[in-house]
Order: sequence, then C-alpha cells, then structure tokens
Amino acid sequence: MKKTYKIKALFALMLGLSTQFAAKAQFTLQGQVRTRTEVRNGLGNLVPTGAKEAAFTSQRTRLIFGYKWDRVTFGATLQDVRVWGQDASTISPADGSRLMLHEGWADVTLANKADTTVKFKLVDLLSIKIGRQELIYDDVRLIGNLDWLQQGRRHDMVLLKGMHHGWQFDIGYAFNQSTDAFGATGTSYVPGNLPAYVKNSLGTLVPIPAGIVPLAAGGSVANNSSKTGTPVYGNPPSTNGATQDYKSFKSVYISRKFKQTKFSGLFFNDVFGAYRLDSAGSAASGYVYGRRFVSAGATDNFDYSATNSRYTYGLMVNHTLGNASGFGKIAFQGAYYAQTGKDRDGKDMNAYHYTVAATYQKGNWSITPGYDVLSGNDPSVPATQNNRFDPLYGTPHRHWGYMDYFYVGTGSPVGGLNNFYVKAKYATNVLSVGLDVHSFALNQDMKKANGSLIDKQLGTEIDFLLNYQMNKFTNLELGYSIMKATDSMPFAKGQATTDAVANTYDKTGTWLYFMVNIRPDFFYTKPVAIK
Repeated sequence: MKKTYKIKALFALMLGLSTQFAAKAQFTLQGQVRTRTEVRNGLGNLVPTGAKEAAFTSQRTRLIFGYKWDRVTFGATLQDVRVWGQDASTISPADGSRLMLHEGWADVTLANKADTTVKFKLVDLLSIKIGRQELIYDDVRLIGNLDWLQQGRRHDMVLLKGMHHGWQFDIGYAFNQSTDAFGATGTSYVPGNLPAYVKNSLGTLVPIPAGIVPLAAGGSVANNSSKTGTPVYGNPPSTNGATQDYKSFKSVYISRKFKQTKFSGLFFNDVFGAYRLDSAGSAASGYVYGRRFVSAGATDNFDYSATNSRYTYGLMVNHTLGNASGFGKIAFQGAYYAQTGKDRDGKDMNAYHYTVAATYQKGNWSITPGYDVLSGNDPSVPATQNNRFDPLYGTPHRHWGYMDYFYVGTGSPVGGLNNFYVKAKYATNVLSVGLDVHSFALNQDMKKANGSLIDKQLGTEIDFLLNYQMNKFTNLELGYSIMKATDSMPFAKGQATTDAVANTYDKTGTWLYFMVNIRPDFFYTKPVAIK
C-alpha cells in the first residue's frame, strides 16, 4: 500500500512540474492519430482489365515532444506506422517492430542580437540544428517532409540556420553509413531500407544477399560491372528518393522578401555510392539480381569508395498583388531549376524543371492555372547521358496529381512530364472544397518495342477533395480521384512494350479515401470567459 502511495505521489509531482513547464511555454507534448481508409483501383499505375479493387486502412501514430529554453530548442517525434491487420492479434518478438524515431534533434542558438547575454553579434540570429529532422522549403516541390506518406520523410544531418537583415540562409550537411560494427572498414554504404526477403528469378522467397540492393523481381541483367551499367528491366526507374538513398549531401538555401516579392534560391548536391551490377544464387536455386555496393570478397576489386555527385540549383520567385477583400488577390509563382553532374548510375546529367502559376483569390474562392515542365530523355539520348529531371526529396503528391502516377515509387516516364492544370477551391475556417484537373503529356518522345513513337498525351486526372475541421484537434478529409489515361500510359509507365500488352490494362483508374486526423495538444487549456 505504501509503495503504491509513493508511486502515485511521484506521478502527481511529475504531472505538476510538467504543467508548470507547459504554462511557461517551455515544454510541449502533442500527439497524432491519423487513419486513412483507401479503395484503390488504378492508383499510381493502371491495373489489368477486370482486376478487383484493393481496400485497406493505414494508421500513423505520433508523440511529439518539444522543449524550449532561450538558447536551446529540443524536439523528438516517436512514430508508428502500420496497416490495420498487418500484424496478427498476437505476435512474437521475431515479427519485429514498426516503432521508429521520426525526429530527434536539438537546435542550439549561437547568435541572437535580441539577447544581450549572447556576445556573438555578427548576424541577427544564428543557430545549429543537429540530429534527425524534417527539411521543408518553399512549396515542398524539391525539398519537403512528404507528410502525405504515412511514413513521412526525414534526414539525419546538421543544419546551420541564420537570419540577417531580412535574409534567411540555411546550410546543411548529411553523411550516411550502414553500420558502426567493429571490423568494418571503408565507407561503402548499402543505400536502402531493405526487407529481410525477396523473390528470386524462380519466384522463391529468399534472404536478400549481403551488400546487394535487389532490382525488380523476375528480370535479368547483363554482366556489366561498370559504374554506368544499366539494368535491362522494363519498368522505368523511380525518382524522388527512389530505392537508392544518398551517401551524403550538401545544401544551401537562401531567401529574402522585398515587400510583396519573395526570392528563394536552392543549391543541393547529393552524392551516391558507386555500384556494380551483380547476382547471387545459381540456375538451379534461382538468382537475385541487384546493385552491389559492398565488396563480395577478396576477389572483388571494384572501387566501392567511388561516388557519383549530382548538382541541383535554381531560383523561385513569388509575387502578390491586391487583396482578397477588394478586387481580389493575385499570387504569381515562377521557378527554374537545373541538374548537372552525375546521377545515381554515373550517367552525365543535363536536366531542367520549370513551373509557372497564378492564383486568383476573391473572398473564400480561389482558382489557380499553372504549367509544369520536367525534362526527359528522347530516344536519341546516349546510354551514358541522362536528361531526365529528378525532383529530389519533395512531395510529388501535392504537385503532379493525387493519384501518384509520377515521380513517386510507382515509376515515372523516361520521357519526362508536361503538366497543365487548373485548381479551384472554396475555403472557410471549418470547410474547404477543392477540384483539380491535370492534363499530362510526355516532355520528350518515347518509342514502343517496334520502334514506333507513342502519342505524347498521357491522360487527364480529376481530383476532388473535401476537408472539414470537426474541432480544434480533429480534421476529416474525403478524396476521390479519377484518371482517364490514353493508350500511351502503359508504355510511358513501363507496364507494356507492345500494343497487345497495353490493351490488357483498364485505361480508367479510380481512387477513394477517407482520412481522420486527430492531433491533440496535451497541455492545451481551454480559455475561460471572464464574467
């Protein structure tokens, strides 16, 4: 009894201290439960005619801790992501865990002119943020936290952040490694979060060979050990992170607002480890084909310390005219980015991306016409060159259709993408309704297996979105999308090389989802009216 009393007293003391901290805005504790129920019939890729719809519910659960002192800010986010029913009701320790640390960082102030106790005064504000953290710049086109994905995106890095006379500047650096084990030599890095097993060429589930990132299942690969070797699979490579994470990166972001105009510049240099195409297994037991990033033994003399360095740089401009209560507000956006250097496969890069858009807002209504161009490879591009723009580590879901046909894990056209769109929205404090229409086309020509060109027009996507703020902490979201694809889509997405195969796919894809997003603030105190 006495022990129970002591535990209760200790818990009450901790709760009281936590409440005091929260009242002084020093300690914060928030949570999130976000469930998303989906009915898929052609999301990301077309499905064969007559295929059954897929339906499931996924869930993200987060605990978000924060602490702020005048010179240190600390943040940590615990996250669990799973599909309902993915685990049996009773599991063993061998089944593993999906609980992970989404964020864990500390931000230390180095300079602050508003704080007289800080002696360093060369800049208005300077701090260094160390640890696992999200990166979010501009409209998350190239750098974002990918919050739509239940897993999100984060980086293990150090970030120097500064403000001076209205200028913002961030300088980032990351360096990845797979192990800290004794006996490990060199800095070769296996760049992927790999499952324990993969299907081999015979369709048998086998352990993934050490040091190899498997390629698409069921294919074959040429015996090519050069850094520029290309796998001979039909599916086009994915972008936006793909299956090969960076070995390291250096980034610089600079922005400045002059009255109603904001300029922002981005430089991002991501470096990838070199690999050679390899296989493991035998003809009798089946092969696993993949990219080998770590030495297979004493006879393996490939230089795994070699790297391929890619450079992305460009400028975004946002300008606003008018106001929403008068004639209306018009917000213009324009951006241009280029990519040079070497891609993940060691090919010479020469690619570009530009976007223009204008949003007219009057009261609760807004309409946005826009046009995106992401360069691609035409059939005459040499095998050692890549003109296909990769939108880095942003949020494609926000820009190139909610059905995620482009620049996500489902693969993207080698010929690039032209995207003309119109977005209309009605929004109040509690309710918003949106309708987006995209017209997708190839940026460059693509050919069928027989050498004939395919039509550049890929399809039209219509996205409907309804969002309702139920209370301070609860948001409900309903979405429905439809893709009306042309006969070119299966070729562009690598699903078909002949007309006979392309005709087996249903050219109409649909997607329905309902999402419940609950984000409580555990130390929130409801204001009390004073009589």
